[in-house]
Amino acid sequence: MIDKKHLNEFIKIVGKENIYDDKAHNIAYSYDATRTRFEPDAVIFPRHEQDVSDILKYCNKHKIIITPRGAGSGFTGGALPASGGIILAMEKHMNKILEIDTQNMVAVVQPAVINMDLQKHVEKLGLFYPPDPASEEYSTLGGNVSENAGGMRAAKYGITKDFVMALKAVRVNGDIIRAGKRTIKDVAGYNIAGILIASEGTLAVLTELTLKLIPKPKYKKTYMGVFPNVDSAMNAVFKSLSNGANPVAMEFLDKLVIEALIEKLGVNLPKDAGGVLVGDVDGNVPEEIEFQLKTLEESFKENGATSFIVAKNDEEAKELWYARKNASQSITIYGNKKLNEDISVPRSMLPNALEGIYAIGKKYGFKIPCFGHAGDGNIHVNVMIDISQIDEGHKCIEEIFKLVVKMGGTLSGEHGIGTSKAPFMDIAFNKEELQLFKDIKKAFDPNNILNPNKMGL
Repeated sequence: MIDKKHLNEFIKIVGKENIYDDKAHNIAYSYDATRTRFEPDAVIFPRHEQDVSDILKYCNKHKIIITPRGAGSGFTGGALPASGGIILAMEKHMNKILEIDTQNMVAVVQPAVINMDLQKHVEKLGLFYPPDPASEEYSTLGGNVSENAGGMRAAKYGITKDFVMALKAVRVNGDIIRAGKRTIKDVAGYNIAGILIASEGTLAVLTELTLKLIPKPKYKKTYMGVFPNVDSAMNAVFKSLSNGANPVAMEFLDKLVIEALIEKLGVNLPKDAGGVLVGDVDGNVPEEIEFQLKTLEESFKENGATSFIVAKNDEEAKELWYARKNASQSITIYGNKKLNEDISVPRSMLPNALEGIYAIGKKYGFKIPCFGHAGDGNIHVNVMIDISQIDEGHKCIEEIFKLVVKMGGTLSGEHGIGTSKAPFMDIAFNKEELQLFKDIKKAFDPNNILNPNKMGL
């Protein structure tokens, strides 16, 4: 329970209508997509940047723990109040698109703007914001930056960090800082924006984002390649890219996912398919689209594809994408609990990584259906267990992490670390590197009040 005197001070800052400590609000802000629950002591809705500054300054002085939160849609507990304290909820007020600069092709937004809302807004102006996490319809841009979210278009366009030009943030002492510039080139000073991106709200609170936009491509087509096994599909990924293909997305489904989609959802896929690649190509002239599709088809068939399909219209494109977009819900036929990880490996290691993952699953007796972003080496690994097998499931996950790190990969390609992956940080980083992370955290947050106990810090 937070002391009443502190609540009264917060009321002075934001007004009574923007702070709640009742059970209903505390429960509502106690969980994210991990379904793990930690109740805060109160929820505060800052109205603007100065409120954020005043709140942080007060919390730092009185050593009150505070956790920034956007939509609470994360998969690793990054926005959970794991140590109690205050939830700083941004979505009520700090949700405005402040500026679209069409001449310099940048957007200036507050952190609680929904990703999809920005995409729709700029596309009306002939512009394009590519980062598209699966949660794009409800996740906030501040959360995307805090977790360095990826998405299906990352194969061609990159991830969130590639589109952050500058940001404003508030430090725990209340100082308001600006990191980065609106310019294309900026090499003056330390790259503070780079440190704050993917910091999961542990270093400062984001209050404004300047994001790069690009012209919206004029043409797009959807394709699908069907393979006899997932190994052939994975080889086709990096070989097609080395042959000059540059798809917007190249998503994959393995045999277990395909079988689940057919059984649970009746998806029209070949029953003997062992692997599927689906994605989009885009460009500004029809010839560019045709070149991309020809390169993909030739590369796929050279690597064993039994068929290559190109959607003739938007309706057919939706049908091809339906399988990938419903992969996650279909695999529940394999267990009543899913341990969902998003490991990332160099693309050329995809066949070896999947072979190793399946071998680990066989060792533990678990089915591990895999799907994800083959175009950038990001695999969604789903260890399917019954709830009574949770300890063995975590041991299985640990072995998978060790495998991918040995291959030059890492623990997460887009979900982040938060609380759920924190115990495994020493697999990916040595003690000197982990100490450096702790030193950076201490420099930004000497009293350890800002989203503590995340990322193993």
